[in-house]
Order: sequence, then structure tokens, then C-alpha cells
Amino acid sequence: MEALSDNYLMARVRDGDPDKLGLLYERYKRPLLGFFIGMVHDRELAEDLLQNTFVRILKYRHLFRANGERTEGSDFKTWMFHIARNVKNDHYRKKKLPQEPVENWYDRIGHSETRSAQMQLEDEHYLLQLAMGKLPAEKREVLLLSKYHEKKYTEIGELLGCTESAVKVKVFRALQELKLIYQQLEKNH
Repeated sequence: MEALSDNYLMARVRDGDPDKLGLLYERYKRPLLGFFIGMVHDRELAEDLLQNTFVRILKYRHLFRANGERTEGSDFKTWMFHIARNVKNDHYRKKKLPQEPVENWYDRIGHSETRSAQMQLEDEHYLLQLAMGKLPAEKREVLLLSKYHEKKYTEIGELLGCTESAVKVKVFRALQELKLIYQQLEKNH
């Protein structure tokens, strides 16, 4: 169990102790950076979006409510990812850029004991990256949140403004489309 909960730290930030945001930043910089890299495929832009997210958290700290003060956004992580999504969407709106850049995904390849196994893993990972890159942004986002960041369906529902059941359907459909794209890439590879 963590010594200080996320909600407690954010409540302290909200109530006038902005130094506590540094602890939250240290806890969540890697997951958020991974989320942004998965969405924008550009590490430098992802790092900028990460910084902008925490600037916005500080700017809107007065809106944070925890421990049942309101139902929407009562969990810091959900509130933070909601802000992160808005930061990403605002970036594309301001720049009038498409939300699906063509660049390749960054590698997350694990290490293998034999070169043959490593090459097969690299090939599978490459195909998965290509398949993820071909998914529409909404489907890619729901998969990143549910599978890579292991967010609960209820949390994703809060982020997307839909029910838990709707999230389950979105994840199922995204996985089905990902599977079809992956199989097609595998045939052509």
C-alpha cells in the first residue's frame, strides 16, 4: 500500500500545497508517457503532452473532487487520464493535424535467450505495432487504456462518457478489428 494515496496528494495540491504534485508526477509520468506514445507515435510530442497534462492539472486543481465529493472524476487516475485525453485532443485541434500520424510505434521488445526466438518476437511485435497503427484512434485508445494501462472498464467509461457495458463492447470490437488487421498483415508478411 502506498504511504500517501493519489486522492490525498491531489487534495493537498488543490488545497494549496502544489509541491505534492511532484510526487504524483513521479508516480504517473511513465504510464502517461506510454499512453501518449501509443496515441501519437512521437516521443518528443508525447513528452510535451505529458508536461502539458501536469500543467493543466495544476491549473485546474480547484476542480478536483475526491472521496465521494462528486461521482465524476472522484479517482485521481481517472481524472488525470481525462485531462490527458483533453490535452491530446486540444493539441490536434490547435494544430489542425490528423490524429493518426503515420510514424512507426516505439519498440517495447523484451529480451530472448536465443536469437531465433528474439527474431520471432520482434517480427510479432512489429506486426502488432503495424496493426495497432491501422486501427482508428478511438479503438486504439480504448485498447491502450484497457490492455496496456489496465484501466477498469468503469474507469474507461468515465473517461469516454459511456457505460461499462459500452466500454466492453468497444474493447471487444477493437480487439476483433485488431485481430483481423494482424492476420491480414501476417499473410502479407
